[in-house]
Amino acid sequence: METYGCQMNFSDSEVAHSILKSAGFKKVNDLVEADTALLLTCAIREGAEAKIWRRMSYLRSVPRSKHRSPLRIGILGCMAERLKESLLEGQEVAADFVCGPDAYRDLPKLIKDIQANGVKGASLSLSLEETYADVKPVRRFGPSAFISVMRGCDNMCSYCIVPFVRGRERSRPLKSIVEEVYQLSSEGVKEVILLGQNVNSYRDLSDGPDSVDCSVDSLAPGFKTVYKQKVGGHRFINLLDAISSIAPNMRIRFTSPHPKDFNLDVLQLIAERPNVCSQVHLPAQSGSSSVLERMQRGYTREAYLELVDRTKSIIPNVAISSDFIAGFCGETEDDHKQTLTLIDHVSYAYGFCFPFSLRSKTRAFHRLEDDVPAEVKAYRHNELKRALRSSALRFNKALIGSIELVLVESVTIGLLPPFLCILVIAGFISKRSTAELAGRVDGGIKAIFPKYLPDSSEICIGDYVVLKIDSCTSQTLRGTPLRKTNIVDFHKNHSTGRHEAQAS
Repeated sequence: METYGCQMNFSDSEVAHSILKSAGFKKVNDLVEADTALLLTCAIREGAEAKIWRRMSYLRSVPRSKHRSPLRIGILGCMAERLKESLLEGQEVAADFVCGPDAYRDLPKLIKDIQANGVKGASLSLSLEETYADVKPVRRFGPSAFISVMRGCDNMCSYCIVPFVRGRERSRPLKSIVEEVYQLSSEGVKEVILLGQNVNSYRDLSDGPDSVDCSVDSLAPGFKTVYKQKVGGHRFINLLDAISSIAPNMRIRFTSPHPKDFNLDVLQLIAERPNVCSQVHLPAQSGSSSVLERMQRGYTREAYLELVDRTKSIIPNVAISSDFIAGFCGETEDDHKQTLTLIDHVSYAYGFCFPFSLRSKTRAFHRLEDDVPAEVKAYRHNELKRALRSSALRFNKALIGSIELVLVESVTIGLLPPFLCILVIAGFISKRSTAELAGRVDGGIKAIFPKYLPDSSEICIGDYVVLKIDSCTSQTLRGTPLRKTNIVDFHKNHSTGRHEAQAS
């Protein structure tokens, strides 16, 4: 199984793996040994789909031994839901079966039908209820775990294919998520990442629409929706409150949110709970109010900046990140410059940007004109990337000298000088002796550091470490590990925020 695209897809791959394992299928890592190749796909941009077509062509070209049956290819996820049965009909390359995001329970039957009878199949119905809450994912080894808490999106941004390939919003019961977090904590997992296409619009109605008093407006001031305001149920703040209380030494992150759902209550809870990371993703998409209106984002530049200011005032040392689209329908040079000034004003910790890719079924496809030339999109995209790198470098430089809490995630040799990397790969230098560790600070920025503490004791994956930041690039921090710790103890000793190294 190969997974492409967002974190939600990686979570879905764990669900699909669990369903197939329960049905008696075995995952193999060598393509030569595989009977079936599953590609869990993304459809948000044309380039993402082009990558899958190339991969399918390659898989069809791989020689098979005479005693093995032909390799079967299944396309899963968003590309399957968007292109449907047409994926089965290609003349040069075609899939053997397709399965949409809400139909993974049908995977065993689809595979058996093609392997036993040569019957191509498709299971593509979107659901108003499916959340896979009862499926225990087969997770990869590591200190972090994904938890899918809701699926689908109701925002209907004019450029976005997600509502058409992922369906309407529906949320898992809060109780099932709390139980999963408790179980993961007991198994030694140190961090959970809550996932959803619009994660902070989580609303569990399993106990009935009147289960929680939602009289307080659940939207950020100045933001609106294209749909009727929802009431009742357990909201995102109830979920954050519950899971942050049961496991105080487990980090909590979440993605991908919409700015409209960051109301005052949610921001205050993030500020109050040491184990809820001070990392807030506020996808702006554009800095121009006129472009935002065509995008159907539900806010203006001014409302967005007010939310940024409110976030910074409530959450000390918050790391704000964002997403941007270059060259959306009707975007002028002035609109583009407004996006650049927004990036400069906010000082994002990091960000992501992409040239606009028109998707069928969306409002932009039916109502707007994709009128920005490809070369202009490319130029603006490069300018946005430079602006975001500059912003990230400023943010990271401000962290030099600070004390940060880092969860150790992996071993890396990637930042060694090239000649040393070659010697390591060739076996002349021990990888163990040259390896460094990598992890993320509370704000989500990657940090690289030695694998030994000052007293020569070894740091292991899954440890929390107190790290003094010594230097940085626009993407990475480098530091000196001072001691091992946990979330509660770290915040007890650093309760006023980041401290200079000498203060520790």
